[in-house]
Amino acid sequence: MADGYNKPIPIPQPESDHYWEGAKAGELRLRKCDDCNKAYFYPRNICPDCGNNNTSWIVASGKAKVHTFAIVHRPPHPGFMDDLPYVPAIVELEEGPRMATQLVNVTPEPEAISIDMPVKVVFESITDEISLPKFEPA
Repeated sequence: MADGYNKPIPIPQPESDHYWEGAKAGELRLRKCDDCNKAYFYPRNICPDCGNNNTSWIVASGKAKVHTFAIVHRPPHPGFMDDLPYVPAIVELEEGPRMATQLVNVTPEPEAISIDMPVKVVFESITDEISLPKFEPA
């Protein structure tokens, strides 16, 4: 557990190391298939659309829109107690893929969130190696 951070921490895997390096540098990195030309998330070596492994990394714009969200008043983990209410969401990135995240800087009125609301990526540094991409109103 990181000092002062008491929530679950992602465990990077070799396929995702470049993603986490980017997040630490303030970049949202995605994989893109060089055969079908589609960007995708989560980072893996094989394109989930066409099955080819001819892929490369791109830096996403960080712009997205809210696809769906919830407003949580009862935390599933004690570490989230101080964040209540908090807003887990799925955002659709400008590049096409959707990703799970947390909406931040929406309080004190998280009820003002709406589907298709424009958002942009921000990063929360939680350890020396890990920064989490989250999204705030654009």
